[in-house]
Amino acid sequence: MVGKTEPVETSEQPTHRRTIVIESYETDEAFAIQAVLKDERPWADGASDVRDVHEMHLEVTVDKDTLTITDAHAEMANFPHEECRSIEPAFRALVGLSVMRGYTRNVQERLGRERGCSHMEFLARAIGPAIIQSMASSSSRRGTTVVSGPEVLNQGSWLRNTCHLWAEDGIGSAKIAEGWRPGMDGYPAASLVELRRRDKANEDLA
Repeated sequence: MVGKTEPVETSEQPTHRRTIVIESYETDEAFAIQAVLKDERPWADGASDVRDVHEMHLEVTVDKDTLTITDAHAEMANFPHEECRSIEPAFRALVGLSVMRGYTRNVQERLGRERGCSHMEFLARAIGPAIIQSMASSSSRRGTTVVSGPEVLNQGSWLRNTCHLWAEDGIGSAKIAEGWRPGMDGYPAASLVELRRRDKANEDLA
């Protein structure tokens, strides 16, 4: 088993800092996503040495009913070459993409490598999972456990194969089959073993 990595002991400032902030706002019809990627050199003074290397903004609007991107706008505030900004309009290609299954692959096909900007494309890919979390957060905020959208009502299908927990016929699907629903059992959710133990205990009491 791999041991825990010990923190680096140093009094120096970080060599580099990359931060990504993604915020979601909600209307009756859509999620409005505002994403920012920054690359900084904390040790630099900003005069003789460049401190702010990248600052990239990506805003998208996602229709709640279809879970597709209906608007997208990219803008670079800090960039290494004057020509970098010429790629901003290319990110309109996000319009029409579904944020469900296949989103990452489709972003890479439309905007990967020489077709886009590696940093902005990375930010675009990060938006997909953030939108899924926005759906869950919106549902929790309303006090419900079912989120609107074309695949969500088909229990678990919107998460299928997105990670090891939601692998095909994996733990997530098994929990749903046991009757678990998001928000009904605390956080983090009980293990599958515990859910089955409770079910058996209830059966024994019946």
